[in-house]
Amino acid sequence: MSRLFTEPETSSRARKAVRGGLLGNFVDQVDIFLPVIALAPAAAVVLGPDPAQTGLIFVATLFGRPLGAAIFGSLADRYGRTSTTKIAIAGIAITTLLIALIPNHDVGGEATLWAFVALRFVGGIFLGGEYSAAIPLAMEWSAPRQRGLLSGGIMAMSPLANSFIAALTLTLLQVLGADDYAMWGWRMPFIAGALLAVAMLGYYSVGVHDSPVSTSVPHRTRPLADILVGPFRRQLWQVFTLMTGLWLFTQMAIPVLTGLLSKAPQIGPTTVPLIMLVATLVSAAAMIASGAISQRIGRRRFFVAFGGLAIIAAPLALMWAMSSQGAGAVLAVTVVQLVTVSAYGPVGAYLAERFPVSVRSSGYGVGYSLSMVIPALYPFWLPGLQSTLGAGTAVAVVLAAASSLLIIGALLGPEPDRAAPLE
Repeated sequence: MSRLFTEPETSSRARKAVRGGLLGNFVDQVDIFLPVIALAPAAAVVLGPDPAQTGLIFVATLFGRPLGAAIFGSLADRYGRTSTTKIAIAGIAITTLLIALIPNHDVGGEATLWAFVALRFVGGIFLGGEYSAAIPLAMEWSAPRQRGLLSGGIMAMSPLANSFIAALTLTLLQVLGADDYAMWGWRMPFIAGALLAVAMLGYYSVGVHDSPVSTSVPHRTRPLADILVGPFRRQLWQVFTLMTGLWLFTQMAIPVLTGLLSKAPQIGPTTVPLIMLVATLVSAAAMIASGAISQRIGRRRFFVAFGGLAIIAAPLALMWAMSSQGAGAVLAVTVVQLVTVSAYGPVGAYLAERFPVSVRSSGYGVGYSLSMVIPALYPFWLPGLQSTLGAGTAVAVVLAAASSLLIIGALLGPEPDRAAPLE
């Protein structure tokens, strides 16, 4: 751990900021996945019989995150990353705890759904704000030669958080039973998420400080405008292209593939959670490795090479997964994860390196969050493509398109100086 730090006299502060970036992103990702995983077994009781209601909650979070990145990214650039992170984490804790207090549908009726939608929208704003401030802060404190490894570790928090919530939900279902879980047990994961956020707030309050580089330069008065339409707009839209490809990987390789496997007669819905859990854990390790590899060969070169591999391997792996069963299905789905979402490993370092310190949080947050909107709205555009090409073939085509966007996005930008301190 000590090799991650910059100067000996600041190693303690650097260590705390790096840990904050790692653990803070875990807490952030836990709260992102909570409604998707923890509510799924109880959705009919909690929200009512209409399955589309869960989609409304997802969309509310989806639109909250880019807005939060724009608001809090700008605040972090103007007033400091640490103070902005603390505000965002406090908001995550409050909104997550309030969700645990919402009455079930049999008591609240339609008001239950709209309470979820409102709190997830507001919570999405705080979620988008947390990673816009905390991850650039951790990158600024890290030693240049270790940025890739740290980036991979931070990005790996997403699949690890997914696995944590899945394991907690399955444990509660086994202990409480399906009925009690649906009546009141679903609240426990949300309480756990709120407590994790409170713990992180305490951690940032007592030990994390802004990096010297972020306090040594004049603050820009309009960082958001500067990245959207000002002198840094080219960096933003280049990052947007690259990240759109990565988010398409995410949507096709996780929720869409899960749905396809659940309908496959040789697999079935009861086996899919275990398959995805194994594949997700492997992808977490692969993200760490990808970040480290990018430090050796270069971020731009990594993304181009990965996209070149994925444009062929991802569609083939998907077709293999859909035709496999048993251990073969586990292996095939794991390969899908390896040739798609493991490309996220260098993202934390790359996005921080693409923007100067005065607009780093704004550029990181908006570039990361805004690009997820179109891919995450796949329920609206993918069915039409599937009706024309077929269910599996359409997803394979989207994976090839995602690979192309990753290559194009990387080629549009330069190779960052990964050996130099962030300036």
